[in-house]
Amino acid sequence: QVQLAESGGGSVEAGGSLKLSCVASGHIYSSYYMAWFRQAAGNRREGIAAIDTNERTSYAASVKGRFTISRDDAKNTLYLEMNSLKPEDTAMYYCAAEPPGELPRDFPLMVAAYNSWGQGTQVTVSS
Repeated sequence: QVQLAESGGGSVEAGGSLKLSCVASGHIYSSYYMAWFRQAAGNRREGIAAIDTNERTSYAASVKGRFTISRDDAKNTLYLEMNSLKPEDTAMYYCAAEPPGELPRDFPLMVAAYNSWGQGTQVTVSS
């Protein structure tokens, strides 16, 4: 399994921006499907952005047009650039990784498609 460590969370006012990072170690990162998930208090974890090994991306409707996922395989790092943040974006943000397979390919925003997870980084957006 790959080990994942997120950073970049914090507190921001509505309309602001943050950029999250997720550094991977322990395996061949460039071959993995990668994704960002978030979990607000009392809610289920939801997939918001995913990127495959060919840099094809998928987004949840709630973040499309505001968030951008990217990867730098040379740095073993996954990014999530978040713009026009809203109070409802407040959550713990997690990155996830999975080797190539049918689940992450066909369901890139599904929690069950991933077996490697980071510890999370908190994002708080105030109104």
